[in-house]
Amino acid sequence: MSLNILYEDNHILALNKPAGLLTQPTDSSPDSLETRAKAFIKERDSKPGNVFLHAVHRLDSHASGIVLFAKSQKALSRLSAAIREQLFQKEYVALVEGSSPPSLGVVITFLHHGDHRAEVLLPSHPLAKRAELVIISCNPHAANQWKLNIILVTGRYHQIRAQLAANGYPIIGDSKYGSTTPFAENAIALHHSQLIFPHPTLDKEICVECAPPF
Repeated sequence: MSLNILYEDNHILALNKPAGLLTQPTDSSPDSLETRAKAFIKERDSKPGNVFLHAVHRLDSHASGIVLFAKSQKALSRLSAAIREQLFQKEYVALVEGSSPPSLGVVITFLHHGDHRAEVLLPSHPLAKRAELVIISCNPHAANQWKLNIILVTGRYHQIRAQLAANGYPIIGDSKYGSTTPFAENAIALHHSQLIFPHPTLDKEICVECAPPF
């Protein structure tokens, strides 16, 4: 079993998740990046018993890119705390549809985690949660298509997909949020390309990078 390992030490493991694969298993779908990584480590390191490995954050199954795993309970606890303290910096690359380029800068939308999708609500709605991202670059990709580099500020469910679509720029292949352009099977043109975070045991920052497949 092969994995695309981007970074590994005794405490953490960063992998490049392919589109179409869950980050973590569910009752109905046991196959996942986490399941495969556990099996890989158990075989590679000849580990007896269960392997401790837990995703620190999730990535939509239809998206690709960096997923960080903790290899110990201490690392998981400290990385989870760092996320709560907003010490993780995440950058994404997306291909979007649109007759004109989107504006650079901060995008703020108010979202609610609905039935397998994010719903856009008015800021005054009691269920609305503030979602923020920053479009830091935009370049033409093809006719009426744009390649965006995005910094994620908050981490809402389907946030990038819903925010871009709500502003008239659905991600290519994302029919759930209005895209009419075909893409690869079980995939959308969204990729987690850079992750910067404090190492859970060492006094340093780690930067993991992963080029998009598109």
